[in-house]
Amino acid sequence: MLTKRSRYAMRAMLFLADASAGGGPIATTRIAVAANVPRKFLEMILADLRDAGLVHSHRGKAGGYCLSRPTHLISLGEVIRVIEGPLALVPCVSRTAYRRCTDCTDEGSCAIRHAMMRVRDETARILDGTSLADATVEDLVAA
Repeated sequence: MLTKRSRYAMRAMLFLADASAGGGPIATTRIAVAANVPRKFLEMILADLRDAGLVHSHRGKAGGYCLSRPTHLISLGEVIRVIEGPLALVPCVSRTAYRRCTDCTDEGSCAIRHAMMRVRDETARILDGTSLADATVEDLVAA
């Protein structure tokens, strides 16, 4: 299950994606209200997204946040990985944080590992294949 933190991050990023056509940076308070996210919590999330290079921050009276790349070049998978870490449900199938499971006797024949590898691959395929641009268009179609 996605944590509240990931859902908040995606809401904020989707809001920024919708607002990016308008131009300049958007104040944290405005993002928090529009995305229905507590402002203090959002500040920590935006700092993580900034450190990962997904958003830029601008200081000053007209400051705020904006996307660092066009909406079609930022995937939902990237956002979730920044906030949650690897998409894999078990460490032995992670591509970025592999660790052997301590209770597994034979990784090569482990049915759980094989099933979780398929889950990871399909999850990554869908999330990495869905950009912020795709998600905002899908939101409009679903509305």
